[in-house]
Amino acid sequence: MNGFIELFSQYDVLGAFLVNIELTLWSALFSTILGVILVMMRISPISSLRAVAGAYVELFKNLPLTIIMVFMVLGAYAQLKLTFSDTFATNFFWLAVTGLSLYTAAFVCESLRSGINTVPLGQAEAARALGLDFMQSATKIILPQAFRGSVAPLGNTLIALLKNSTVAAAASVSTETSSLMSQMIEFRPDVIIQIFLIFAFGYVILIIPIGMLTTYLSNKLAVRR
Repeated sequence: MNGFIELFSQYDVLGAFLVNIELTLWSALFSTILGVILVMMRISPISSLRAVAGAYVELFKNLPLTIIMVFMVLGAYAQLKLTFSDTFATNFFWLAVTGLSLYTAAFVCESLRSGINTVPLGQAEAARALGLDFMQSATKIILPQAFRGSVAPLGNTLIALLKNSTVAAAASVSTETSSLMSQMIEFRPDVIIQIFLIFAFGYVILIIPIGMLTTYLSNKLAVRR
């Protein structure tokens, strides 16, 4: 017990977890927005939009997240001069959010597309019969039901995003959990078991409520046919 207390007094463990939570929340917001745009493109009657969205999803689904994060630093920042702030830590935080959002949006799109597949075709046909155009039927009829039908896969995507936020170290975010864990192991190898347990249980504590909430909402919001 003394080892745990000593580690918490020497290192800002809670602050590191807070950074990962912030990365997750911002990335969840932006990836959801981009994912909705992508899924609307994928069900669009315009073939070129479907092709672009499909190519995006296949590309980012099959790219390792670490490569995307490294590109955000060496490509977007160093070569393309993409900056969000003059402050080093803030700038690389938002570069990491951008990389996580671009990557996760592909999975959000696929989750929503699975929800769209649960919407009966007759509802889209009824919307057209009422004179609604594609945008109106998508936003007022299809997507609301798709969100309800894709609560479980979206919850799994959020859990994966929270765990993927540890890859932000590859984007030079030095205050998140994986960076702090490496630092703690380097300087305190005598308590490596306690270090492992701190971060393992920390993520368990964060992830279990998300899973429970996802299960509850999935049952609560399920569309009864």
